[in-house]
Parts: sequence; C-alpha cells; structure tokens
Amino acid sequence: MIRPSRFLLFALVLGVVATGACADLAKVKLPPGLHIEVYAEVPGARSMAVAEPLGAVFVGTRGSRVFAVLDRDGDHKADKVVTVLSGQKVANGIAWKDGALYVAEQHRITRHAAPSIEAIGKGPPRVLFDGLPDKGWHGWRYAAFGPDGMLYVTVGSPCNVCSVQGLEGTILRLDPTDAKAEVFARGIRNSVGMDFQPATDELYFTDNGADNMGDDVPPDELNHAPRAGLHFGFPYYGGGDAATTFLKGGGPPTPVRMPVVRFGAHVAALGIHFYRGSMLPADYRGDALVAHHGSWNRTVPDGYRIARVRFDKDGRATGWEPFAEGPLESSASAWARPVDVAELGDGSLLVSDDRAGVLYRITYER
Repeated sequence: MIRPSRFLLFALVLGVVATGACADLAKVKLPPGLHIEVYAEVPGARSMAVAEPLGAVFVGTRGSRVFAVLDRDGDHKADKVVTVLSGQKVANGIAWKDGALYVAEQHRITRHAAPSIEAIGKGPPRVLFDGLPDKGWHGWRYAAFGPDGMLYVTVGSPCNVCSVQGLEGTILRLDPTDAKAEVFARGIRNSVGMDFQPATDELYFTDNGADNMGDDVPPDELNHAPRAGLHFGFPYYGGGDAATTFLKGGGPPTPVRMPVVRFGAHVAALGIHFYRGSMLPADYRGDALVAHHGSWNRTVPDGYRIARVRFDKDGRATGWEPFAEGPLESSASAWARPVDVAELGDGSLLVSDDRAGVLYRITYER
C-alpha cells in the first residue's frame, strides 16, 4: 500500500492559472522518456471521448457545454476548440460511436447525430432515456461504450452516506438502438470513471469513498464487474470494508464485491483508461491509468496525480504506483486537478484538468 505523499500530481508551483496558463510543466515527475505539454485550453475540461474519424476529441463539463478539440491535419496537435453543444444540464458524461455523440446529462441520456463537427446540434437530439435521478449531489454522469456495443452510464448516490432509491448508486446499461435500459451494477457511491479491460472485455470502474470518516478511511476504489448483477457495498460500506451505520441494519441484500485496488482515502479517483497503444513502452499495454482528482477534506492533501495500476499476465490487478506527480504544499496551492485519461490514435495520452481548464498530452521518446 502506498502511503499519502506530499509529492502529488500537477500541483507544481504556487503559480496562478489564468485562462489555461500553466505553471512549469517541466517539474511534473514522469517516468524516463515521457514528456508532458499543454494540448488545448478547454474551460472546465472533464470527460473526454476521442473521435478519430472526425479528427476531434469531445470534452464534457459539469456546466452546460460540450466542446470539440480539433486536429484537422492529423499531426496530434490541437488546431481549434469549438463549442458543439450548449444549454445542457451538467454535460459531464459523453461518448462517441458510429457517427453519433452521446451525452449523459444529470437527468437524461441523448444521442446527437455527428457525421461532422458542423452537424452537431443542428437538429433536436434523440432522447434515449429521461429517467435519471435529477439531483445535483453526485449528478455528474460518466458514459462509455462497452465491447458489447452497449452504452454504460454511471449514476451517483445523491448524498455522502444515505439509503439509495431507484436508480441511485448504479451503473446502467443501455442499448443505443432501441433505448432499452437495465441496471448493470448496484452499491456504488459515486463513480466518474470506467473502462473495459482489453484482454477480457470486462468492466472496471472507480468509486469515491465517503467523506468525514477520517483522514485515512475509507479508501477510494477500483472495482471489477465481470458480469451484471453485482453489488459493490454502498451505503453499507463507505469504501472498501469500512463499515457505515447502515451495516447495523442487517447488511446488503446480496454478497458484496470488494475492490480489486484500494487507493488512498479521499484521493478522488475519477477517470480510468486501459492503455492499448504502442507509443509508451510495451509493459504499459494492459495497465490502467487513473486520474486522482485530489482531496478536499484531508489534513495532509492526497491525490492530484495520475496513478498506474499494474495487471499481471492473467489480467489481475496487482497494485498501483504514481505515474505523474509533482510537489504540493496544500490543496489550495493545487493549480491543477486531473479528471480523465484518454488515448489518441498515435498512442499518446491526454489528461483533462478542470481546475486549469486544459488538456495535457503525454508522449514518449525512445
């Protein structure tokens, strides 16, 4: 287990971020051969969806807009940032597939025809599902397509620790063709990141532990959902096996599946991406990179990094280690907070940062 460190991601210098202006990225600590640079300025950048055929990366926000970062000439350098959707209600969850942009808002899931960037938003969207709990607490969704062609959407619990109702604290699975939805997993406090392991096609997702249970309790989680119908413990557990008062009431209705990796308490584990490319050294393939957004209620701040989760040859998680980090004095001095991790077609990585309002690109030189 890695103990909280004062050397945490991206919070590098006591500089001021103004409209995406960044402090000295040279001070980010990365493995040998890796380099980081600003890719694009995107206000409130959160979830990302790479659309290679359009030469674009879609970027969601916790506000009303969805952006597209354009690379028209394919040189893996951003040429332009445009607003493709506005008037959305917490447009955090986005996904792209087969010429369509999907947006999981706080209250609904919509499909927008996207044969080109210019066509997005020109007509009314198709509403696929409008029954999401319309509550602000943990109302920012995450969306991703699985290898089965289904759209998976996280639905947070609208509280710190409470009894959940209906679709609260779940991951939904939606057929994008007929819009039929089902609950894939339950017992989740607030997941804002998921991806499918390339070797197995099975779902892994992050979950944020409860607040106000202590500096070092409960852990944030990386969970494995190899099939539908599993329960991951909330609200009976605040994270890992850290029991809440709800456990005294008799426990969950089904056996609880514990996390495969336990991160530090309050690191706010968000976006996760399994590396599939060939730019980074070969041993990165099949490992997961997880954004730690950073703590707000911890005596010694923790997070503000990208973590690497290693997997063995059998596809099992063996633990985690820092991938990108820098010095941090306090959470107030953290000028950047990573949210999501994505991969461009050349195998380089993108990291979104909603505090600085930028996307970073990480490359490797042999």
